[in-house]
Amino acid sequence: MFSGLNRFLKIILPKRLFYRALIIVAAPTIILQIIITIVFYDSIWIKANKNITRSLVSQLKTIEEVYKNDKSNLDFFTDSYKNNFNFEIGISKDNFPSTSGERKFSPIDRSLRRELKSTFGNNNYWFSTSKFKNAVEIKIKTEDEILEFLVPKELVATSSIRLFVLWTTLPSIVLVVVALIFLKNQTRPLVKLAKAAEKFGKGDYVNDFRPSGALEIRKAAYEFDRMAKRINRHLNQRSVMLSGISHDLRTPLTRLKLQLEMIKQKDLTEKMSKDIDEMENMLNNYLQFAKTQIQENSTNIRLNDLFEKIIIDINKNNIKLICEDNILIHGRPIALRRSFENIINNGISYGKNVLIEVQRSSNRVLILIQDDGPGIPEEQYKNVFKPFFRLDKSRSLNQSGVGLGLSIVEDIINSHGGNIQLSKSKFGGLMVKISLPF
Repeated sequence: MFSGLNRFLKIILPKRLFYRALIIVAAPTIILQIIITIVFYDSIWIKANKNITRSLVSQLKTIEEVYKNDKSNLDFFTDSYKNNFNFEIGISKDNFPSTSGERKFSPIDRSLRRELKSTFGNNNYWFSTSKFKNAVEIKIKTEDEILEFLVPKELVATSSIRLFVLWTTLPSIVLVVVALIFLKNQTRPLVKLAKAAEKFGKGDYVNDFRPSGALEIRKAAYEFDRMAKRINRHLNQRSVMLSGISHDLRTPLTRLKLQLEMIKQKDLTEKMSKDIDEMENMLNNYLQFAKTQIQENSTNIRLNDLFEKIIIDINKNNIKLICEDNILIHGRPIALRRSFENIINNGISYGKNVLIEVQRSSNRVLILIQDDGPGIPEEQYKNVFKPFFRLDKSRSLNQSGVGLGLSIVEDIINSHGGNIQLSKSKFGGLMVKISLPF
């Protein structure tokens, strides 16, 4: 039971901290005002209105009885009530109204009807509280005449309910507005911290971040800033070390190549030359991996222009592009270009044709790169993204590499907040599906 209620509350309650905090602040104030209004309406306003209505009806009954007892002194009687109570009293022999003049949902009319009914009986009274602005018209049927009264509305209704509603709602509105201002100032640092964390997670610089807000939020922001700097320092040290080692190893390889040229045994030199070429290619892959770890500023990228430049640089006629003109994403252009080039080159190397489709949804971009090569076994889809994994059978993506190609691609795509998946293409080869946010 409680678990179901908990799930229901999670569904209906807002997800953002600002609105949850607003409910915590505003809900008690609103509930308190509702309780005060109900208590006032039930215990004070209705009872007071009932008492003054009963007093008025009692006076009307007294007037009727006096008039029945002594009709000769009517002028003195009406003048006295007009001067002392501001009553207008008249005698009429017209037909008694057949339609009711009361309002159905008015508490004033309901209270007056109850008292008149209990005092004069059914169908012996008629009244209207809306016909005149400051007076109530009441008609009482006697045996052969109708007593008509115009009494001040103050004798039927207490002070204006609108004034009470204004005084109860206006302070609540002011308190809620003040709460909105303060909560906005308190949640803004959290939003800034979340955006900085998202930006850092995508590999962007976070140099303009400054801790602000309450002490606890400042401490969390300060620790995040320290953590980001430590991670950046570690990545830079690793990239510099890997780049330096790979670069330094090229010198002995170059010397070995020169020495092989001087050896006359061609069979031996060909085998050793192949080993040296493979080592050099491995070093190139290491350098490429190190370059992906270097910080690069993010900017707006037009995907149509990016893919057209890649196709021009590859200079192959068997690449087809289907892309809208105005699809923009925010990312690191060099890193994204390197990842797309890697996938397209793989498709060209192990297939004849490559199709690139770029589709746009409400908040993401879907990029499909398909080829007609031999493909990859489905059970190896996850393995090919592992660093230094080399596929030996079927489609040999890593014949001349060290198994870092797709690992680099996945790292770049994930750092942009996207994801990458492999599946079988409609041409029988491999389809690489990349999803990136706007």
